[in-house]
Amino acid sequence: MIQFGTGGWRALIGVDFTKENVRILSQALAERIKQEKQQGKGFVVGYDRRFLSDQAAKWMSEVIAGNGIQVYFIPSPAPTPLIMFTVQKYQTLYGAAITASHNPAEYNGIKLFTAGGRDATEVVTDAIEEAIVQIDPTHILSVDFEKGVEAGAIEVINPFNSYLDSIINMLDIDSIRERHLKILLDPMFGVSRTCLQTVLITARCDLDVINDRHDTLFGGRLPSPNSQTLQRLKSIVVERGYDLGIGTDGDADRIGIIDSNGEFIHPNSVLVLLYYYLLKYKGLKGCAVRNIATTHLIDKIAVAFGEKCYEVPVGFKHISSMMEKTNAIIGGESSGGLTIRGHIKGKDGVFAAGLLVEMVSVTGKSFTELLNEIYEQFGWCCMVENNYRFNREVKDRLMDLLFVKKEMPEFQYPISKVKYDDGVKVYFQNGGWIIARFSGTEPLIRVFCEMETEELAQNVSNELVNYLNL
Repeated sequence: MIQFGTGGWRALIGVDFTKENVRILSQALAERIKQEKQQGKGFVVGYDRRFLSDQAAKWMSEVIAGNGIQVYFIPSPAPTPLIMFTVQKYQTLYGAAITASHNPAEYNGIKLFTAGGRDATEVVTDAIEEAIVQIDPTHILSVDFEKGVEAGAIEVINPFNSYLDSIINMLDIDSIRERHLKILLDPMFGVSRTCLQTVLITARCDLDVINDRHDTLFGGRLPSPNSQTLQRLKSIVVERGYDLGIGTDGDADRIGIIDSNGEFIHPNSVLVLLYYYLLKYKGLKGCAVRNIATTHLIDKIAVAFGEKCYEVPVGFKHISSMMEKTNAIIGGESSGGLTIRGHIKGKDGVFAAGLLVEMVSVTGKSFTELLNEIYEQFGWCCMVENNYRFNREVKDRLMDLLFVKKEMPEFQYPISKVKYDDGVKVYFQNGGWIIARFSGTEPLIRVFCEMETEELAQNVSNELVNYLNL
């Protein structure tokens, strides 16, 4: 089966992620482009360092080109945000990244992008899913990759310089140069090294890198930059006196940050820090956008500066769409993805890392010092997150309980409202909240809870988890 979730199509390699399925999906996409009579717009294809990513990129290119659609092929592993930038730069109607982002190593997948370099909406992915079932695997149009290159149907491009220049031009490079920061980068065996190294060395940072070899097993870790997976980064930052550590996920669209004291800065805090920095220190104006599972502390900051924070469902396409509607200056999510007004329409770990380095340089304060400054003004918001795997029987039971019967436990705090836009989210009168939602990329149900203290958040989370018998 080929089904799209919040982050594209992701599947187990050799089970559903196969050459045949990649070709079928590509043919369905080519049919849509032809129906829209947009063959002349072209199509961008890029890939990450996962097993089969390079081959799958060629399989897709062969089919797209075989249908008479110009392909722009990026020939080396590239960050997903660079591929989105290239869709925008080349003004193509569609593009794709062969990646499963931060999923385990046994997964691969495809992220689709539409005009302007934005994540494809459900309207697009639903239509492609419907078209897929009509495709005859024995009647797929394709050309041999090398012959396609020779004929010009597949054009090999190198958009790295343009992408890097766009980031460098948005940063206060002079302020960063004055600080001479010592930074440690952990690309988690992914694709961020070349881009981040170029940006930070241009800014005269003293940069070292760990975990940068090509390893399709990601060193045995989940390629997701969180407190557990960045333990080595934490210890080296402290031992060798780095000003900060930066971790990026497998396709470099999300980040994890380690402060100089070895403390992991939660992505919620990263988003809050950057919004506060843009408003107070850079003097910018504009609202913010977050998804439903992201801290409400950013809402408090927005109100204090006369702005507003908009809440949208999970999936960065919803964030970028709302940013465009409201001219927001920042949009992000608690999983570590964010973007800024004037950059690409999707999350970018490379740019976010550069902006955080700028923030530390301009303010002269560490992440912890800036967070304490924020907490003193707006109070504490502490979130706990727990993930629970399920089988089909468990999912059916939970779907019936939460979304059909709409039953919930008797929480210890009065409820102000309940929303079912994406999962079920309970808002408490004291400003806290809890949400349970099914992952769009893995067989997981995620439970997030935010209260004034971690202990209170865990207690409320336990009330729901015990009620659901997870």
